[in-house]
Amino acid sequence: MSDMNESHKLKAQKRNEGYEKKQAKATQTKGLLIINTGAGKGKSTAAFGMVLRAIGHGMRVGIVQFIKGAMDTAERDVLSQFEQVEFHAIGDGFTWKTQDREKDVATAQSAWQVAKSLIENPDIDMVVLDELNIVLKYDYLDIQDVLATFLARHPMQHVIVTGRHARDELIEVADLVSEIRPIKHPFKSQRVMAQKGIEF
Repeated sequence: MSDMNESHKLKAQKRNEGYEKKQAKATQTKGLLIINTGAGKGKSTAAFGMVLRAIGHGMRVGIVQFIKGAMDTAERDVLSQFEQVEFHAIGDGFTWKTQDREKDVATAQSAWQVAKSLIENPDIDMVVLDELNIVLKYDYLDIQDVLATFLARHPMQHVIVTGRHARDELIEVADLVSEIRPIKHPFKSQRVMAQKGIEF
């Protein structure tokens, strides 16, 4: 065996030992509070990827879209076809387009009531709250009510929250927080418009 192969084998063995040690310490399962945030693209896409995985396991999923309700999206069309998925698109569109704070607050609160009913349902295994971070940033909802609802949920239920500008209070109680950072974007660098299969 060459020196390079031997070196590779030793490094792989060390990585495997570290992995096995971590696996041995992971002894519990629980419902996770997952936050996908940051200025980069793909926060909702990552959440819907987990939804597909959950569907594959026969889990029941509830989805509430807080901002994108005014837009037709392919993910809504596809995921709504599954009997185990309850999909609610309640938003009026981006806040800079509606330009009506009172209406935005009322819409967000209506969507939150639907979200709460999903979270309080012990038969729902996963709840996705798409763009909830945005409505929390603008104080359309009471952050304390949101946190209390999350903390009181069924112990095995997963909740996934997406959107830029995740509140510090939410990050603090979350189990998994991923920040998606933009490095290059086709709209900003090349003025490429939103396209089927990529943005919607």
